[in-house]
Amino acid sequence: MTNKERINSPQKIARIAAFVFLIIFLLGMSTELFFRPGMIVPGDAEATVKNITASESLFRLSLVSDLIRQTLLMLLPLILYKILKPVNKTVAALMVIFYLVCVPISLINELNHFAVLLLSSGAGYLSAFKADQLSALVMFFIDLRIYGTYIAQFFSFWVILLGYLVFKSGFLPRILGILLMLVGLSYTVSAVLFFLFPNFDATIFGLFTFLGESLFYLWLLIKGVNVKAWEKRVLESVK
Repeated sequence: MTNKERINSPQKIARIAAFVFLIIFLLGMSTELFFRPGMIVPGDAEATVKNITASESLFRLSLVSDLIRQTLLMLLPLILYKILKPVNKTVAALMVIFYLVCVPISLINELNHFAVLLLSSGAGYLSAFKADQLSALVMFFIDLRIYGTYIAQFFSFWVILLGYLVFKSGFLPRILGILLMLVGLSYTVSAVLFFLFPNFDATIFGLFTFLGESLFYLWLLIKGVNVKAWEKRVLESVK
């Protein structure tokens, strides 16, 4: 590897991580703002079924968007691992493992939305159910998906480990590490609060976690890493 390639490598990886996060963010926002807005009406099963039936193509598109997003989310910690393994290879590996626990939960959780789609399809075998029973089942699977989302969120220890690695790195600002550790803690705490108090409003946690993660990836995109400090950690890790 040439000196130039060695210098560009961590910066390139950092910006790839930021770019992947940007795609994940855009997919999530498009699903919530354009593909699925207004389809699910809390507390109104009949209206929800009618909305999904009327916009089946958009609902299907939202499911595909979610699956692509989960695939990219699986790649993200692997990219971050390449930057952070010189700090502590064991902790970096644990970060990846904890996140790879979340992904299967999230992917399986998408089956709940596919169940909603099937129950709203009007297929012949659904005639065994009355209309109000079908509507109740639709809302059941929608609620079940919310629980599944929080189960995956409970295992956000990987963000705490990411924050620790950033804090100890020396080539990224320590304040970002502290912020990420708080973000990971907020994810887990909000999940626990939801399980204990389902009506708890976790909006403030959601805003904090979004801002905390966004600041980290914006830093990677705009500033990247301190290359000299990163190279120093690489040399120290191979001694």
